[in-house]
Amino acid sequence: MLRFLLRSAVYVLSLILVAGGVGAFGYLSSQKQFWLSVRNEPIPSLQGVEKPVHDPNKPTVAVLLGNENTEGLDFTIPYQIFSMTGAYNVYAVAADNQVKSLTGGLDVVPHYSFAELDAVLGKSPDIITIPYMTMFDAKSFQPVREWILKHKETTLVSICAGADNLAATGLLDGKLGATHWQTMPVLTRKYPEVNWTQDQRYVVNDGGKMVSSAGISSGIDAVLHVISEQLGEPMAEKIAKELNYPSYPFVKNPKVEPFQLDFRYSTYMLNNAFHWNKTEAGVLLYNGVEEMAVASVFDIYSDSGTTRVHSISSTDQPIVTKHGLTLLPRYTMSNLPKLDKMIVPGTQAKTLAASEIKTWGEKGNGKELQFVHSDPNRFLFELQLEDLAKQEDILTAAHAVKRLEFRANDFQLEGKPFPLETYGELLLTLAGSLLIAFFIDRRFISKRKGTARSCPLHR
Repeated sequence: MLRFLLRSAVYVLSLILVAGGVGAFGYLSSQKQFWLSVRNEPIPSLQGVEKPVHDPNKPTVAVLLGNENTEGLDFTIPYQIFSMTGAYNVYAVAADNQVKSLTGGLDVVPHYSFAELDAVLGKSPDIITIPYMTMFDAKSFQPVREWILKHKETTLVSICAGADNLAATGLLDGKLGATHWQTMPVLTRKYPEVNWTQDQRYVVNDGGKMVSSAGISSGIDAVLHVISEQLGEPMAEKIAKELNYPSYPFVKNPKVEPFQLDFRYSTYMLNNAFHWNKTEAGVLLYNGVEEMAVASVFDIYSDSGTTRVHSISSTDQPIVTKHGLTLLPRYTMSNLPKLDKMIVPGTQAKTLAASEIKTWGEKGNGKELQFVHSDPNRFLFELQLEDLAKQEDILTAAHAVKRLEFRANDFQLEGKPFPLETYGELLLTLAGSLLIAFFIDRRFISKRKGTARSCPLHR
């Protein structure tokens, strides 16, 4: 009986230590590549980079950047949509002027530090939008928290898990809060004073002075709601139409059936843990590209756990997006990483990136360019989700849909039914751990049993 328990313990421990260890290492590595993909490359000269012209007659929107990492779509959704109205000064603002990184490895240059914007305005911004900013180091978040509290009387809009950053200030205590369905269990325990709401795309407090949205695409609804309240519903409808956004009815009625954990989340976890041979995707940056288009590539592909995304341009010089955001590529066409695919984001990519496309062809790079937003009549998430399903599988893409909290149903996911590579590598790891346990059993347990039987004293 003792030998049976010992052998069982060896097999169980081997599964835990080997399969669990390999999975934990893979998961943490994948998460680090998405949530902590900070720039290590040299920063080119930013001397010629210009700030957007400030119009004192327009209200100002400050879109925050964290000191660690900022969720890409949480940041670019309010940045682009408020900019599209033409009615606001919209600035990327951080504690300092250092280059900041968005999730997946997209690097952004802030327009202003907190102190600089305060000096320019001489008052609070009219709107502060708060994306999710990682807070692994409490000291790194302290300047952001203090600046939000300094301007707490202005209109505050949290996007997705940016509710974590807003709640950390205490300003959500006793008020309605919404956040991403994946972070809801964490935040309800972390901030029990907040009245967390799970069945609305966004919630409104203080007569519209504080708005909190649920997961990622819900931020579109929240921002359009603010625009509708401040500039009128025709403006909000106009922006939604320009974006081909299919879920505008939620702006008027944000009530939804809440998301819950299901089998698709296990696919996400396993992809992060056991999808070893990741697809290497390049993203071509060029002047005039839409902000949400770029960030959506990094978010949709990179967070799936199946793909590493690399920003590339024809030179290492700063790129200025359609609405004046400064991006920095990490690679040029002269020092490309190994790539499996090359994506050109943006609805007008073939026109605006004509020079870069020509350079790509002249340099003899063999990868065909993929224009993921080439259909002008579709919302930018849809084509990428369909492409992810073809690149990987339907389950992986289905989780990406759910992670985005994207509730449109007029697109079709086609591909393999589930991630064969991920499950194959999981089974390979399990088999390896069992082989190690079998070796230990035969070498140290079964052998001892045989030796004991052959001993003369036991005859």
